[in-house]
Amino acid sequence: MFDFRLKVFHLVAKRLNFTKAAEELYITQPAVSKHIHEIEVFYGTKLFERNGTRIKLTAAGKILAQYTDQLNHIYRNIESDLAALDKNVKGSLKIGASTTVSQYFLPKQLAIFKQKFPDINIELNSNNTEIIENLLLEGKIDVGIVEGQSKRQNLKYTAIVKDELVLCASTKNDVIKKNTFSLNDLKKIPLLIREPGSGSLEVVSSALKEKGIRFSDLYIEMVLDGIESIKSYLLNSDTFAFLSIHAIYKELKSNELKIIDVKDLNIERNFYFITQQGDSASIKELFLKSLISNNF
Repeated sequence: MFDFRLKVFHLVAKRLNFTKAAEELYITQPAVSKHIHEIEVFYGTKLFERNGTRIKLTAAGKILAQYTDQLNHIYRNIESDLAALDKNVKGSLKIGASTTVSQYFLPKQLAIFKQKFPDINIELNSNNTEIIENLLLEGKIDVGIVEGQSKRQNLKYTAIVKDELVLCASTKNDVIKKNTFSLNDLKKIPLLIREPGSGSLEVVSSALKEKGIRFSDLYIEMVLDGIESIKSYLLNSDTFAFLSIHAIYKELKSNELKIIDVKDLNIERNFYFITQQGDSASIKELFLKSLISNNF
């Protein structure tokens, strides 16, 4: 029901890229340009500033983007809430989620969804991103929710919520007595990292590589399988680790862990809802709408 032209604008505003928007909407790039032009004519104002292949929102574009965000949120809520009135919504949903997602993000979302759709049976499988993607491709789960940067061509990825990876340590850690590090300081501290196949490891590695730092430049004290293991090790040592802000909320609140700012390094990522390409089963769509609606 969300007016298609506004949907096109909404996606272009999010991606700031006509080609990516066209691919996600399964239409041509000229069609995207046509819809944007029609909206600009209707409102009598430019929505994007173009500089070669790059675009950015104008002041008017930013205002319209705020409203299309709200409209998208409202329409998803309408669809989800009306679907919840249908007492015949039954079935099962096998979900695979990467470690960070399954432990610190998903439980609350599952509780909200289960309250709306009590007759849907849910199973949750937790593992690292690579394994979850494999399980989905093998048909062993219905949907996946993962973090990371690698995207496989035969899977569809939908961003549902932002996350940030931060450098953290025990509040008792006095190895370096300052709360802001330079990039060069990273080469001098003992680091804990996740196991190969972890989406978090992939994101951190990519971010450091962009700054000219390879893992071989770092002092890796230990590779640990799982966030809770890393947090426990941090609390009992003078080591450091890059962890999701979602994963350390309680420890920050209780003053057990602290965040160390790294100058010129900001590691952001998305959590992605993944399905096999072309799969639009109704229960999966209901779950996706619930996730997006509750993380607007």
